[in-house]
Amino acid sequence: MTAELKTASGLDVAAIRSQFPILTREVNGKPLVYLDSAASAQKPEAVIEAVANVWRHSYANVHRGLHTLANEATEAFEASRGKLACFLGAASPDQIVFTRGATEAINLVADSFGATLKEGDEIIVSQMEHHSNIVPWHFLRERKGVVLKWAPVTGEGALDMAAFDSLLTERTKMVAITHMSNVMGTVSPVEAIVEKAHAVDAAVLIDGSQGAVHMPVDVQALGCDFYVVTGHKLYGPNGVGALYAAGDWLDRLRPYQGGGEMIAEVREDGVVYADVPHKFEAGTPVIAEVIGLGAALDWLSGLDRIALMEHERQLMDRFEAGLADFDGLTILGRTQDKGAITSFSLDGAHPHDLAQLMDKYGVAVRAGHHCAHPLMQRFGVVGTVRASFAAYNTAADVDAALDALRKAKSFLI
Repeated sequence: MTAELKTASGLDVAAIRSQFPILTREVNGKPLVYLDSAASAQKPEAVIEAVANVWRHSYANVHRGLHTLANEATEAFEASRGKLACFLGAASPDQIVFTRGATEAINLVADSFGATLKEGDEIIVSQMEHHSNIVPWHFLRERKGVVLKWAPVTGEGALDMAAFDSLLTERTKMVAITHMSNVMGTVSPVEAIVEKAHAVDAAVLIDGSQGAVHMPVDVQALGCDFYVVTGHKLYGPNGVGALYAAGDWLDRLRPYQGGGEMIAEVREDGVVYADVPHKFEAGTPVIAEVIGLGAALDWLSGLDRIALMEHERQLMDRFEAGLADFDGLTILGRTQDKGAITSFSLDGAHPHDLAQLMDKYGVAVRAGHHCAHPLMQRFGVVGTVRASFAAYNTAADVDAALDALRKAKSFLI
């Protein structure tokens, strides 16, 4: 199967798998089949070693020291900023702010941009957003009287663009939309959304937690004002993510948190803030994790991203073709050219029960609402089973997952 995938996609999947130590282990006496990368991807040896080497050889606080270790750590830390700027197609590394993840990046924008909003101003989100791209905007609804407006999702799982158009008004100040749904794999028409939003002078934030993993991203071509990513889904460490801000947004917005590093001078009668992006990076950052993210970006950028996207879609197509044999099974989201995520429900079986039984055969899938309550409510389900595909997955993984699902169904129905 691996050889077939190599021929079809151009990727040497066996070589990729060999770089992930965890894939050699067994779960419940079965080879691990990891189909939960949309929640958190596994880490290649290059990332593990990069983080370990910081702790072993060159750990020190960044930006503040003059000694050798501090200089080495700072150089590696800032190199990661440059790598992420390149990965996202940003014009400058100064447009990249390191955060604890996409969640904090969205909260940063909601707090700083939200300070400019007043009662009655409008923010548009979609029904397929992750809670991380919903709750920070609800804070503004609760605290400032901002109006949240919801762009609906069609039965196929696509963003209803006609309905979206009708929501835009002169009071729209922000559009916050996922690049790729973490439940359905739906890819949003970002360029069209940006064009329409900018026509009414609204800013656009794109949640790239999934999109940046599964497709090449060029934030300048997208035209968005803000784009957020999270490291642990990009084959990097957890606890680190980033915000990209276009143009002079970082100069215009107020700092999100106060403390060390984000200041140039502190006086009894005032504060002078540091230049961007450090103005938004208060306190000691997660140094080893940022450097590990740089290693992950090096690793991912070393792959043919188009071939990788095709490889993942081949696996998803194979999986969904196999699901067609299951009576009473419904796939959530069937849009064309979606990313490599499949969520489904099975009549008579709770998603949690299916996932637990599949785990008995070494297959790791996610089950539940996937931090997407509005989407579950839209489709009238309590939750789904989700299989998500990554660079290290194979056709054999897909077949093992389908076999585990058949056995789980036989226990439950």
